[in-house]
Amino acid sequence: VSTQSTGFLHSLFAHPEVVCYTMKRKRSKNLQKPKQPQQAKQGKTPQYENKPVLAPRSRVDDLPIDELTLLENDDKIISELEKKQEEEEDEDSIFYDSEDSENERTLLTIGDVPLEWYEDYDHFGYDLEGNPVTKPAQRNAIDEFLSMNEAPRSWRQVYDSRTGKNVFLSEKDMMLIKQLRKGGQSEKYDPKHWYWEFNELTDTVHPLTNYPERKNRFIPSKWELKRINKIRDHIRKGYIKLDDIKQKNKPQTETKQFYDIWSDTTNVPNPGHIIPAPKVRLPGHNESYNPPEEYLLDENEKKSWELLEPNRRPFNFLPQKYSSLRLVPNYHNYMKERFERCLELYLCKRIKRVRTRVDPRTLIPKLPNPEDLKPFPTTEKIQYLGHEGRVRSISVIGSGEWLLSGSDDKTVRLWEVDTGRCVQKWDFESTVHSLAWNPNNSLFLFAVVATNSVYIIDPGFGNDEQIENNNVLFEPTIEPRVNDKIKPFLLWTKPTEEQSTVGIRYIIQWKMESSSLKSVTWHAKGDYFATVGSKAASMSVLIHQLSKRLSQNPFQKTKGIAQVVRFHPTEPYFFVASQKFVRVYNLAQQSIIKTLTPAMNWISSMSIHPKGDNVIIGSYDKRVVWIDMDLSVKPWKSIKYHDLAVRQVCYHAQFPLFATCSDDGTIHIFHGMVYSDLLQNPLVIPLKILKGHKTINNLGVLDVSFHPQQPWIFSAGSDSTIRLWV
Repeated sequence: VSTQSTGFLHSLFAHPEVVCYTMKRKRSKNLQKPKQPQQAKQGKTPQYENKPVLAPRSRVDDLPIDELTLLENDDKIISELEKKQEEEEDEDSIFYDSEDSENERTLLTIGDVPLEWYEDYDHFGYDLEGNPVTKPAQRNAIDEFLSMNEAPRSWRQVYDSRTGKNVFLSEKDMMLIKQLRKGGQSEKYDPKHWYWEFNELTDTVHPLTNYPERKNRFIPSKWELKRINKIRDHIRKGYIKLDDIKQKNKPQTETKQFYDIWSDTTNVPNPGHIIPAPKVRLPGHNESYNPPEEYLLDENEKKSWELLEPNRRPFNFLPQKYSSLRLVPNYHNYMKERFERCLELYLCKRIKRVRTRVDPRTLIPKLPNPEDLKPFPTTEKIQYLGHEGRVRSISVIGSGEWLLSGSDDKTVRLWEVDTGRCVQKWDFESTVHSLAWNPNNSLFLFAVVATNSVYIIDPGFGNDEQIENNNVLFEPTIEPRVNDKIKPFLLWTKPTEEQSTVGIRYIIQWKMESSSLKSVTWHAKGDYFATVGSKAASMSVLIHQLSKRLSQNPFQKTKGIAQVVRFHPTEPYFFVASQKFVRVYNLAQQSIIKTLTPAMNWISSMSIHPKGDNVIIGSYDKRVVWIDMDLSVKPWKSIKYHDLAVRQVCYHAQFPLFATCSDDGTIHIFHGMVYSDLLQNPLVIPLKILKGHKTINNLGVLDVSFHPQQPWIFSAGSDSTIRLWV
């Protein structure tokens, strides 16, 4: 750049009014001029002939500033010419006003982050796809000045450094800039337009707005009140003194005052925020120069005192005895102790601790005495011996006279409860996983699950009514019916002659080789029973009707792996427990009612309260939860008293009792009272821990069952024993 052009640029930047006027001139020359008429009509001249003439660029510096302030007269001429160029600028405005998908990618996305942070980088932040947004080309002042002269309407163009684009100022922006330069302000920002004054008539009868009055007009500031209260307290305590009191109490001579920190005088100022140092413990009898004989140490006590670490010694000196005070020597640790005391005073942190005296007895909830909650089982009464393997399942008949047990030794035994005598024995080809008595007292039969078969067995002895009902139930005229979907996997068969002699009435064979049956449960009326199979997918849960020899699959698709199923005692509800959830179905409406979430990792057992509104669930992760279904689907109470996996839980049919058994070899008896008042929560109290079973291969008590009429409980364990607790 030559020296002459450099001086010219310097003169232009020194006078911004000249630059603005020059740009407007350049813009007016580039605009399309109207055609000049051949003859002026009635002495009128075209508008462009009346424009003020600007001196050449080389002599812009010679113009006075007064001649350059011609913006008002020039605006009228330029505004008329600009109207003729609006149609030509529509395309440009559309381009700059719109932001298509390509432009959105180049927009700056760093927000209000200072641009100085990206000075050393070649990008500004990142776009939505994670690609860096490159910086726009940087231009110096000379390039900007030349581009302003070449581009149309460049005097209304502003470069935005954050987006790298040129922004065109609208007519409203130009008017606002002109008003600000003249010292005025826009009518939009005039304070008189910020709110409207309403008179009583319009404000009370027909208000223009229903906007409520600001709260800061009638509610005092809470923080100002706190600040005022704090200042008031400081004035009362003397931390803040008013000017007149301060002048009155000001000493005449400004002399420094020193205070003895070791003295007990009350003249020392003690501001409230300073906590006084704790006093030194007073000396005892062992620190006397002539202590009693019992405070002196013998040789053994001295050796033991010396062997202790200094911080573990009961006192940091050896008691000594002198006949008179004048014989007491100088204490050799005096300076050390004083120095440590000074360190404690200015280095140790001191705080005030307000000790709350709470009676521990008030923290313990008031529970009734277990003696008042009797009867419940406490002691072992009878052992039923005879099985040679783990006893996996037990069941008690409704009358309480007979007990059934199934074991890993592939046998089922029938016991007499009162005597412990084995009355009958059934042998099977595989392990017995589960068995259950029919709850209908008019029938005398039970169901046994042995791997891939369900056996319906009639022991053959009972009263005359029960025997007659059994014969009517198993009439040969009724043919079995099986759903077409499960027909290839399930078959009702009649027993052989040898099996009929031991009381087997019907056999349900499970043909799916990859899975096996593992549990059976009866409906309260005794006609329906359900089985659960492992690894059977949608056919893991089946419901069978004994009177019609009918089997059906209630679920086309099961959610999760079924673990336990139970029938509701009074309603047509069916509970299906998977590993983590318990789903309640209405069999009559064929719909799901609710899903219980016990917050367990693996559910092992489940029991329904006789009233049907409460459920207890046990899991292999040592937990037992009580769920009140009228209250919530989540646990109302969680119990974790066992050390190993919980195998079985059960309610008592008549007494407010429930029990849990675990692999740790213990049985926990609880008092569980359910009130008829829905507003009162159930009462759960632990009563007794029964111990007697041995743990073999990390397996303890595998099953428990209450006596239906007495507060007794039967337990079966991996030690091949069955025990009665009364």
